[in-house]
Amino acid sequence: MKKILLAFVLCFMAQMSFAQDFKSDTKKYMDMSGQFKIFEKLTSQLEENVPQEKKAEFNKELQSSLNLLMDKMAEMYMTEFTHQDIKELIKFYESPLGKKLSSKSGVLMEKGEKVGQEWAMGLQGLMMKYMQ
Repeated sequence: MKKILLAFVLCFMAQMSFAQDFKSDTKKYMDMSGQFKIFEKLTSQLEENVPQEKKAEFNKELQSSLNLLMDKMAEMYMTEFTHQDIKELIKFYESPLGKKLSSKSGVLMEKGEKVGQEWAMGLQGLMMKYMQ
């Protein structure tokens, strides 16, 4: 009975280690792909609205909130991709093209926001045309 219990515990520990490696690699991919930078940019805009005397405490709580968000996002990716998939994505982001794509994520986000806003404004006109 002790051997069965020991085998179960060892298997469980190995599985937990594998899951941690998978999650760690998933977070590494998310960082390399520029996803963390996007959230940092969005949250820095939030900080501008907080009074100076409250910024330190705000940033502490915000960082905790971001850590939880990154954990949940990593878990989301882990349901859609295998560990091997994530390893391949990391290889891509370690390549020159992957590094270029990652470095452009902020610029692409800004340009994408502008394009989206322009589209939405045009859509308002379209909606008005058909709602009258």
